Amino acid sequence: MNIEIVHVDSNFEREPLNKPFGFKGGSMNEIWQTAILVTSQTGHIKIGLNTQNVLWSDARVFAGFSEAAANAMMYSVTDFALQHVCGLNFRTPIELLDMILDDISEYAQKVTGDIDLKRSFVLNSLVGLDLAAWLLYAAENDLTTFDQLVPDDFKAALRCKHHRVAAIPLISYGVSAKEIGNLIKKGHFFMKIKLGQSGTQEEMLSKDKARLLEIHKALGSLETPHTLNGKIPYYFDANGRYESKELLLQFLDYADKVGALPHIALLEEPFPEELEESVADIPVRVAADESVHTDADALRRIEMGYSAFALKPIAKTLSMTLKIAKTAYIHNIACFCADLTVNPVLADWNKNVAARLTTFPGMKQMGLMESNGAQNYREWERMKSFHPAHGAQWIDIVDGCFVLDDEFYQRSGGIFETSSHYDALFNAERE
Repeated sequence: MNIEIVHVDSNFEREPLNKPFGFKGGSMNEIWQTAILVTSQTGHIKIGLNTQNVLWSDARVFAGFSEAAANAMMYSVTDFALQHVCGLNFRTPIELLDMILDDISEYAQKVTGDIDLKRSFVLNSLVGLDLAAWLLYAAENDLTTFDQLVPDDFKAALRCKHHRVAAIPLISYGVSAKEIGNLIKKGHFFMKIKLGQSGTQEEMLSKDKARLLEIHKALGSLETPHTLNGKIPYYFDANGRYESKELLLQFLDYADKVGALPHIALLEEPFPEELEESVADIPVRVAADESVHTDADALRRIEMGYSAFALKPIAKTLSMTLKIAKTAYIHNIACFCADLTVNPVLADWNKNVAARLTTFPGMKQMGLMESNGAQNYREWERMKSFHPAHGAQWIDIVDGCFVLDDEFYQRSGGIFETSSHYDALFNAERE
């Protein structure tokens, strides 16, 4: 069935953070939450959400402008995309994304003045539109669950239904050892730790070694029942800051020296995207995130020895994520879901994917999903009240996990339900 979008609209809210959120050598103070409204020719009206993250998607754009200006640029790309799709016909959201991605990328390059703009910036700007398109697709085809929503070609990659998804907190530069200890007391057992601190390459390496030692002293002797080796797993994210393999191996040699190497379950994006360096000889599992914009990129990273992918339907669109997940499944690449410090509604889109992925190597049966919104948003509790399933037990973390019952799967985490808060952003016009 062809779907035609005949009306579009957008709005946004600025959500402050508890404190500056540092990674990639920069830091954010607020995160823009955008809402995208689309109306089909048959009268269905759907709203898709997006959490913007310019620093993650293209750190050069973030560094080149004020924080608000960089966010405004991404929002302008979203608005251009909305005007671009109005009047288009498509059968699936995947087809829609394929139709528009090159044109939106060209416009984004003009807006930012960067001909080498990272595709992740463009995909991040399209998340709300893509999710709104998926909700239209569901309405037009009488689909009421996430399992029904996933097209047949992609179902094998999302065939599990875990009852638990490990909630991975983010340990950014400013998180103290005491705060890490508090996370352990709350039941967390899989830690994502930001590397690649500011300064020259040698200064960065020195800071990263000191950070590793501080964290390993706090966590190294602890045990968990959720991993096969009983150790607390470390998930290091370098955000492409290591400019050579030699420097990275120095870091890993130090990790081995202090006894931390067996704890490293993942090392994500160690090198700049343009440095197409083989990681086949790196002594830990290396994951790709923002360097995998498309399924073609995924194949290239597999050839380079990457053995894990961070899936981000909440950052790269669900449409592109399904393609990447299928490629990973075919090539037996481990997958998990990473966060973008998204709002609670988007967290459940992520959760629907994470809950259906094959158990990650080294873990006992469960999904893996980074979730750091509660750590970083000043108004997280208020934001949770915007969730249409507010109060449902699967929304909150219990002993380091999201516990998913039959109701979660029946309601698909509430993603098909209407949020009165986000609906109200457009009520004046719709009335």
